[in-house]
Amino acid sequence: MPLRTLTRILILSAVFLTIGFYVSINENNDSNILIKEDRTSEMKQPISQNPDNKPSKKIISEKPKEGLALLIGKNEGELEKILGSPDRIDESMYGYQWYIYNQEDKKYVQVGVENKRVVTIFAIGQNLDVAPFEIGEPVEEIFNTHYIDTNIKIDFNGNSYHFELNDADLNLRPMVQLGDVFVQLYIDKFTGNLSSVRFLNAETLIKQRPYELVYSGYLIKAPEPSEEMGRAIEEDTEQEIFDLTNVLRVRHNLKKLKWDENTAEAAFEHSKDMSVNNDFSHTSKKFGDLTKRLKTAHVVYQAAGENIAANYTDGPAVVEGWLNSKGHRESLLNKEYSHLGVGVFQKYYTQNFISKTEQ
Repeated sequence: MPLRTLTRILILSAVFLTIGFYVSINENNDSNILIKEDRTSEMKQPISQNPDNKPSKKIISEKPKEGLALLIGKNEGELEKILGSPDRIDESMYGYQWYIYNQEDKKYVQVGVENKRVVTIFAIGQNLDVAPFEIGEPVEEIFNTHYIDTNIKIDFNGNSYHFELNDADLNLRPMVQLGDVFVQLYIDKFTGNLSSVRFLNAETLIKQRPYELVYSGYLIKAPEPSEEMGRAIEEDTEQEIFDLTNVLRVRHNLKKLKWDENTAEAAFEHSKDMSVNNDFSHTSKKFGDLTKRLKTAHVVYQAAGENIAANYTDGPAVVEGWLNSKGHRESLLNKEYSHLGVGVFQKYYTQNFISKTEQ
């Protein structure tokens, strides 16, 4: 393993990861705004060699012989034989449907099914088999046992795609290729452990473009949803963010939050306002700050907090992004909060946390 790769592990605590940007605020602290570049850029040009004029080293491990990764490429029937019927089916912005298994927090998993075939899996439950990895595994073990490359090259249907990972990607969401399965690893930088795993086939990875991409040929794109489907995707993403927030709270021995509809409406309206007016802020020029917006939504509470985000791949990605920033993590894992409302509009995300006494 290259020495520089091991060195990067040592700077985990100094690196923040995000696609786009994100913010956290609460009523007792000043807002903390972190803005990062959009990492979903693309350039249509021939794939070239690296600066040293040498081909990129390509090391591919074998596809796992056990665990959830074996489901990639399986049909819907085989999926349900192993995991059973999903607790619900959500829409996604990438053409597949998420089969949600959320009855047990420690076995929470989302399985993406397109044309009756499994194309991606997001696994965050601590008791899931994500071989050859393990949820909660120290990052040092991962880097000691797997080759982590900064360049992922894919040849698919006569086209070439080259993903380039920067230092933040490498340290907080590296990718490993295991046979024909691509594995995105979400690292919790505060604990130094593996937080969740995303398995993808090549086509789905190209659709999502989670890293900087250079390609030659045809760029596979996600389908454009209708207005009705778009809203269905947003509502489903809201529920996924709610579920995942509670999975993380249970992991950290905290009480689960309850859904609050009025708070969710306030969160949705803020996401919509930010998108329509291209104004990424906790304070809306039209609707005011969090306190005013919650009052307008008739929300009664003792304390409140807010996380916002934009330009993330999907719900799982945004929750992992919040988890890796101190202010947002404090909101996610605040023991004083009792309820949560989530609002998603296009690629704008808002979480409104409140503390209130049950009637």
